[in-house]
Amino acid sequence: MNPSALFAETLNVTFPVFAMVLLGIALKRLKWIDTAFINTSSALVFRGAMPTLLFLSLVDADMSQALMPGLMIYLALATVTSFLLIWWWAIRRVAREDRGVYVQAAFRGNGGIIGLALAGSMYGSFGLSAGSVLVATIIPLYNVLAVIVLAWYQPQTSVSWRSIALKILKNPLILSVVAGLSFAASGLDLPDWLHTSGEYFANMTLPLALISIGGTMSMAAIREASGAALGASVIKMISMPAMAVFIAWLAGFEGRELVLLFLFMGSPSAAASFVMARAMGGNARLAANTVAMTTLASSVTITLGIFVLQITGMAG
Repeated sequence: MNPSALFAETLNVTFPVFAMVLLGIALKRLKWIDTAFINTSSALVFRGAMPTLLFLSLVDADMSQALMPGLMIYLALATVTSFLLIWWWAIRRVAREDRGVYVQAAFRGNGGIIGLALAGSMYGSFGLSAGSVLVATIIPLYNVLAVIVLAWYQPQTSVSWRSIALKILKNPLILSVVAGLSFAASGLDLPDWLHTSGEYFANMTLPLALISIGGTMSMAAIREASGAALGASVIKMISMPAMAVFIAWLAGFEGRELVLLFLFMGSPSAAASFVMARAMGGNARLAANTVAMTTLASSVTITLGIFVLQITGMAG
């Protein structure tokens, strides 16, 4: 396939996902949606629709393909290693009071929505089922590591590790993956009416989540972005995913594994990083600026990244 045709094929994968984000921006500017709608829809996605999507993706999956222990372990190690390297870099380059927020924004990605949506767009039901397992792999790490680095630089903030552990254990996304894997292993079948009803509910997940992401984006935040926000964005969208994928390729990963790894490592900063930074007394503006910048840039960096993986043959 010639490069122009391959690039067009790549756009067919990525553009539908980012078009929903752009739609969210447009709808917010037109005042067709507001903050109340975004808050309600985000809660609905997190507590109900996305857990249903993850559960059904695993119930319907071929587990011999969806479960990739090697990739799960590598993704976990790559996440922890990236976290430590970014922290080391922040000590040398970032003002002390901003280091915790900087590190969190640079390593914590939105794989649960952007990564999963792109995995589904690229590989269909396999992408959703394999992506669901990867989501459960990184969510606990993101939460624990983010609290560690934020608490380190906001010592006046009291941290209840028991509360954090309970939140992780009760996370709807993790519970849905455990339930889905358990149900799939049981050999039971969902009644057709229940499966179809669940699909209706689950099918709203990604469009609604992506529109909500667009609705929360602030062009003013991008215009106000500081050098620290730009630095964190470059690490999140370029340096970190490129390094992780290259090392994985050297280690023998190939094809769909490399692409899935790239999608999750190269996802933009998670909106949760802004929420947690604000809750723990960090520089919430820095977090918001990085979320906005990486979300906008991801339409370009992820598209180009997938194109490079495909044209070099690394994507299989």
